[in-house]
Amino acid sequence: MGTRIILVDNHQIMRDGLRFMLEKFPNLTVVGEADNGRAGVSLTKELVPDVVIMDITMPDLNGIDATRQIKKLIPQTRVIALSMHSDRKYVIRMLQAGASGYVIKDSAFEELSRAIATTLRGQTYLSPEITGEVLRDLMAVPTLNNDQAAFPLTPKERQVLQLIAEGWTTKEIAAQQGVSVKTIETHRRQLMAKLNAKSVADLTKFAIQEGLTSLDI
Repeated sequence: MGTRIILVDNHQIMRDGLRFMLEKFPNLTVVGEADNGRAGVSLTKELVPDVVIMDITMPDLNGIDATRQIKKLIPQTRVIALSMHSDRKYVIRMLQAGASGYVIKDSAFEELSRAIATTLRGQTYLSPEITGEVLRDLMAVPTLNNDQAAFPLTPKERQVLQLIAEGWTTKEIAAQQGVSVKTIETHRRQLMAKLNAKSVADLTKFAIQEGLTSLDI
């Protein structure tokens, strides 16, 4: 049986290109696609693939938190980040979330195929141009569990923060999360207090700095 893969990226043209290239290999099969992190988590839970190829900056739920959720739900699934971001903070947070690999989007396709093979052997794969700096940073910071890795917000607060930064209203967030408006208002107040934020602009800036969202989604 070949390797079953799910693609999670909010750009259709990227998913189409990846599917076309991956399915040239007889042992690789793309079994599903999702255009945001939340849908990616749900699809991974349903299909239990061998590998998820995950973008980082996506609407609704970013790739870092989606990876964290996937690794809790289906720990045997390998997650490989495929991102335009080479900034080591993104790399480190993806690895801390449980990713097995990190490939830069402008790499040759052969590098992604090597990453898949490497992670399936239980090893970690990093694009060569980021390996040295990332390893130095990882050795310099204390070991953190997945929920503590980025900053002291609960998973729910991280999700609400991302949606606020993406311009969702309180009512829209409440409907999406299946909770009351009052609950989201409470989360917003807690976020403002924890992050010492004075405005939604401050929250948005923090979300972008921490890789929860991006101006170019």
